[in-house]
Amino acid sequence: MSTQTLNNANAHEHHGHHDAGATKVFGFWIYLMSDLILFASLFATYAVLVNGIADGPSGKEIFSLPFVLVETFLLLFSSITFGFAMLSMNKGSVSQVNLWLFVTFLFGLGFVVMEVYEFHELIAEGYGPDRSAFLSAFFALVSTHGLHVTAGLVWIIIMMIQVSRRGLTDVNRTRLSCLSLFWHFLDVVWICVFTVVYLMGAM
Repeated sequence: MSTQTLNNANAHEHHGHHDAGATKVFGFWIYLMSDLILFASLFATYAVLVNGIADGPSGKEIFSLPFVLVETFLLLFSSITFGFAMLSMNKGSVSQVNLWLFVTFLFGLGFVVMEVYEFHELIAEGYGPDRSAFLSAFFALVSTHGLHVTAGLVWIIIMMIQVSRRGLTDVNRTRLSCLSLFWHFLDVVWICVFTVVYLMGAM
């Protein structure tokens, strides 16, 4: 087999990987749109039930904006550090990718820990999801986002292991691109949660 034939075969294989990666990213966009419908439904439910406090507290009585603001900054910073991880991926630096993924993981973990603490404190005070329609909608919306962030943290760990073992292959680059979309999507959703639930609720 001639050298030109081998080169053509390698080029065709690389082109195939590129096409498959683009298809997977497109498919992941479709998943995110379905996830957007889920969150839109939860936001709509919250909007309908926000005034159904029964004999329980309103958001103004239980929300601590400074606390939630720290959570928000943790998630915003995690999106920035993930951006650095993607820049490092484009440069082909495995060590830098894993470094920034680890920093992103720490920010995300801090966010989840703070959210769990907030839930624990509310339930300890008797303000659990069974107290009123408002609290049911609140816990459903915020915890669904928190579960997504937790899934993202697991995904980050898996990708750190995959990148360490196999390097920045075409497959890993595609997976990192999908994870980046997922993580930034959660950041946007949280900004909506912060604005609609916490900021407007505390007024």
